Amino acid sequence: MAAVDGMKAIDPVLLAVLKGRLEQIADEMDATLFRSAFNPIIAEAHDASHGLYHADTGETLIQGKSGLPVFVGAMSFAVKAVIDKAKAENLTLKPGDVFIFNDPYDGGTHLSDFKLVRPFFRRGQIYCYLASVGHWHDVGGNVPGNYNPVATECYQEGMLIPPVRLYQEGVIQDDIVAILKSNSRLPGSLYGDLNGQISALELGASRLDALLNDYGDDEILAVMAELKASAAALMQSYISDLPEGSYSAEDWLDNDGITDKALKIALEMSLKQGRMTLDFSGTSPACDGPVNISRATCIAACYVALKHIFRDVPANAGVLEPIDFIIPEDSLLSVGRPKPVGGYTETILRIIDVMFVVMSKIAPDQTNGCAYGTINALSLAGHRKNGARWVMFSFFGGGHGGHPNGDGLNHGNAPISTATIPPLEILEAAYPVRFTQWALRPDSGGPGKFRGGCGAIYEIEMLEEETDAFLFGERGKVAPAGVVGGKNGALNIFTYPNGGGEAHPPMVSKMVGIHLTEGQRIRLETPGGGGYGDVNERDPASVAEDVRLGYVSPTAARNDYFCVVDTHGILDSAATQSLRKHS
Repeated sequence: MAAVDGMKAIDPVLLAVLKGRLEQIADEMDATLFRSAFNPIIAEAHDASHGLYHADTGETLIQGKSGLPVFVGAMSFAVKAVIDKAKAENLTLKPGDVFIFNDPYDGGTHLSDFKLVRPFFRRGQIYCYLASVGHWHDVGGNVPGNYNPVATECYQEGMLIPPVRLYQEGVIQDDIVAILKSNSRLPGSLYGDLNGQISALELGASRLDALLNDYGDDEILAVMAELKASAAALMQSYISDLPEGSYSAEDWLDNDGITDKALKIALEMSLKQGRMTLDFSGTSPACDGPVNISRATCIAACYVALKHIFRDVPANAGVLEPIDFIIPEDSLLSVGRPKPVGGYTETILRIIDVMFVVMSKIAPDQTNGCAYGTINALSLAGHRKNGARWVMFSFFGGGHGGHPNGDGLNHGNAPISTATIPPLEILEAAYPVRFTQWALRPDSGGPGKFRGGCGAIYEIEMLEEETDAFLFGERGKVAPAGVVGGKNGALNIFTYPNGGGEAHPPMVSKMVGIHLTEGQRIRLETPGGGGYGDVNERDPASVAEDVRLGYVSPTAARNDYFCVVDTHGILDSAATQSLRKHS
C-alpha cells in the first residue's frame, strides 16, 4: 500500500479492519437514531444519515451504510458551514459544543432536514467532526409535512434556522429547543427526533474515542487519508476506461407548481485525461416554485448517480476529486435564499436520470433505465375527534429501470437513498387512514429486453370527519426514460374525489387544498421504470411469466412484444400459450 502525504504505508489487512471499525461507528449512529426516533420517516423509512468529517475542510471521511447517499455530498457542505461560521465570527469551539441548523443554502437539501454538527476533540484540538441529519416530521410553514408545492419563497416552507449552538460545552440551550418546538405542529415528535440525534452523536464520540485509544490518533488519520486517496484513484481509473468525448442528455420536470410550464434539466458530460466534467449550463433558469435546489444539493445528487454507476467506489469525498462541475448560478440547480427548495427530491431524481441516460450512450453495460422519478410526497392532516392534531407525511414507491442483468425492481424506493417505504401497518396504526389498495400497477414498467419494474397503486380511505390533503409529485407529463432501445415507463396519476366524481390536479402532479371527508378515498398510481434494450430481444418465457404474474396484461404483451410473441417461430411456445390462456 502506497504512503499518503509522507506517512508510512499501511498494511492492507489493517486498513480493511480499521475501515470496518470506522464504518461501524457511523452504522451504530444510524441505528441509534432509527431505534429512538418518534417520526416514522426516520424510524421506519430511515431518512437520516451520520458520518465523520474532516476537521479543516468538512469533507466526508466515513458514512454509514444505512444512511442516505445523497447526504454524503450535502453533509460535507453542512459541516463546512459550521467551520466557516466559527472562522467568520472568531468563535472558539469547545468540547461538548453541538451546532444545529437546517439552512438548505449552506447545508443542502431542504428545511425538513435538520443537521447537528459536533466538533470532536483529542488532546485539546479538533480531530474531526461528527454529524447527524434527519428528516423531521413537521417544521412549520404553510403545509403540514412541509412539502408545499405552491411555495414561492422559503419562508412559506417552514422555519429556517442558521447554524447556532444547541449545546455550549455540554450544556443544552433550552431557549433554542423552545424556539424549535414552538414552530412545529408536532412538537413531541420534533423533541423525540432531536434527542435521538443527540444520542447518536454521543455514541459516535464514545466509539471513536475507544478506537483512537486502541490504535492511536495518527494511525486513524492515516487510514482516513488512505481511504480518500483510494476512492479518488479508483474513480479516476473508471473515468479513464471510458471513451473520451462529450455526451449529452436532457429531461424535464412537469412544472414548478406555480406556472404549468416544463423545466429542463440538461447535462453535457465531458471525459478527458481521466477527468469528468458535468456541465448543466443548458438547464432552465431558477423558477418561482419549490423545485429549485442549491449547488450543494446538485453536487450531492451527482455523487449518488456516480455511486449507482460505479458501485464499488468507497463512500467518501475522494469520489468527487476527479469531477469538475459547471452549474450556472442563475439556474434552478444553484439558488440562494429566498428561492424555495422544498421539492428538492424531485429535481435531484431528474439529475440522476440524465446521468443514467448519458452513461447509456457511453457505457451501456454499466447503466440502467430511469427509475420512477418522484417520491410523491403526500401529506394528510386534520384533527382527531378529541381535538388532537395529526399529520401524516409519507413518500411512495415505484418501479426501477431495467438493467444489463435483468428486469428493474418492482415497487422500490427512490434511488436517492437506502431509505424504505413506510409500511402500511405503521401508517394505519399511527394515523386515521385505511389503505384499501396497496398493489403493483400492471403495464407500468417500460418494455425492453429487460423490463422496467412495476409501479404501485395506493388507495387511501379517510377515517376522520375532515382531512386536508397536499401532493407534491412529478412524472405526470414526461415518463421515465428507457435506455439502449428500451421503452418508457408509465406516467404518474393522482386521483381525488370531486363533486361526486373523480378529478386530477390541474398541475398534474402537484396540488394543495384537497378537502376530504370520512369515507372518501384518494389514489396514487406511480410510474414504472424505463426498459433496457430492444423489446425484440426479450425472452418469450419472460413475457409469459410477466403475464402469469399480472405484471403485464395480455393486451399489452401483444402490443409491446408483438415480434416476440407472434413471429420468429414461437407461436406454439410457452409464451404464446400463456397469452392465449389469458386473452
